[in-house]
Amino acid sequence: QVQLVESGGGLVQAGGSLRLSCAASGSIFSIDTMGWYRQAPGKQRELVASITRSGRTNYADSVKGRFTISRDNAKNTVYLQMNSLEPEDTAVYYCNARPGWYHNADLGSWGQGTQVTVSS
Repeated sequence: QVQLVESGGGLVQAGGSLRLSCAASGSIFSIDTMGWYRQAPGKQRELVASITRSGRTNYADSVKGRFTISRDNAKNTVYLQMNSLEPEDTAVYYCNARPGWYHNADLGSWGQGTQVTVSS
């Protein structure tokens, strides 16, 4: 079992920045890949960014150049630095931890979610 605790969401104006954090505990030896997903009202959950233990990353096209995912393996924590936020980024952001890069996210663990609201 892996427990994930997210923090850092909130309300920000368009063009602003936020930093999300997700701390993992429990059976962390089983985790290679951590990531952030988001779900806006009326939409499906979508991948925002992922990062492996060795630092391999990928991003959704809509956030490339604006968001940066990073990871501190010593602290078992993953971060999402979000810059140049747009109203379209408004969503509940979920942290995910899964066994490997090619594993389905639903095979892993989810955090409780943190709300990010970007006002225009």
